Amino acid sequence: MGKIRPTYIKRVAIELVKRYPEKFTEDYQHNKAMVEEMTDITNSKLRNRIAGYVTRFRKYYEA
Repeated sequence: MGKIRPTYIKRVAIELVKRYPEKFTEDYQHNKAMVEEMTDITNSKLRNRIAGYVTRFRKYYEA
């Protein structure tokens, strides 16, 4: 079973990485802080899911 993420999480995460590629790393905790700083998302679960996808995106797709 894979991890299936909704399109809106992927869309926001990829847009953030494309706009600010130098701000995100392969570290989840750092990405979580950056997502919180750069967006107006107040829901912590949504923020964490976006940060997790950013981390995965940076590790595997931009390597």
